[in-house]
Amino acid sequence: MESHDEEHAAKLLRAQTHIWNHIFSFINSMSLKCVVDLGIPDIIHNYGQPMPLSNLIASLPIHPSKTCFVHRLMRIMIHSGFFSLQNHDLENELEAKYVLTDASVLLLKNHPMRSVHGMESLVDVGGGTGTMAKAIAKSFPRVECIVFDLPHVVSGLKGSENLKYVAGDMFEAIPPADAILLKWILHDWNDEECVDILKKCKEAITRKGKEGKVIIIDMVVENEKRDDESVETQLFFDMLMMVLVTGKERSKKEWAKLISSAGYNNYKITPVLGLRSLIEIYP
Repeated sequence: MESHDEEHAAKLLRAQTHIWNHIFSFINSMSLKCVVDLGIPDIIHNYGQPMPLSNLIASLPIHPSKTCFVHRLMRIMIHSGFFSLQNHDLENELEAKYVLTDASVLLLKNHPMRSVHGMESLVDVGGGTGTMAKAIAKSFPRVECIVFDLPHVVSGLKGSENLKYVAGDMFEAIPPADAILLKWILHDWNDEECVDILKKCKEAITRKGKEGKVIIIDMVVENEKRDDESVETQLFFDMLMMVLVTGKERSKKEWAKLISSAGYNNYKITPVLGLRSLIEIYP
């Protein structure tokens, strides 16, 4: 009887911990924002080797009264998997040394994702201020890049030798190119709207008499490389889409139906971008 009571009490305590963790889960994202704002990933990366806490503190643009909090900030980021700690058995915490993990490497300012190969022109639809297109244009100087977005978004923005900004509406027409990039665009829209967008993309990649492709970077819910943590994140995003816009995160079957409805014959889904997949579709 006593053993049963102890087990029941332990379950209640675990349940309580689970609830607290959900209530305070926002602290992870706020801590991550703080780390990025301070430039900590780049500071550690530029150090070139495991970085002692004392050196990290000396490199941060913070008031001396705040330096005592740095190790506590790093502690939660280590627990979240954004940094790793070496020499953690040392009694002197100032000599603890930090290194980047795969997650924090993605936070570096000079880490663009590269997904453009063998093409002469590309249009980044809904590309905003051009963060993605700038990285592509810099990495592939021979590719002519266009950032295509609404007039108020691209107004006054200056391009470069192989990058320009074009104002327009993706529901009306998209500039012709060998490839159309839709990075985190389609999950904002419902199926009917997505079909309309994809049809305009098809017109753009076939307008020059050639058949290009559409590159979609978006989530594929429950892909074959899923794990419990990533599925949960995808479901969180789906709830955001449900509440904030008319879209959703789609399964492989839903993507196939969408692509077929827009008149495309072939597609390839590659789950290589963490939570997101690279979806290539062809006329």
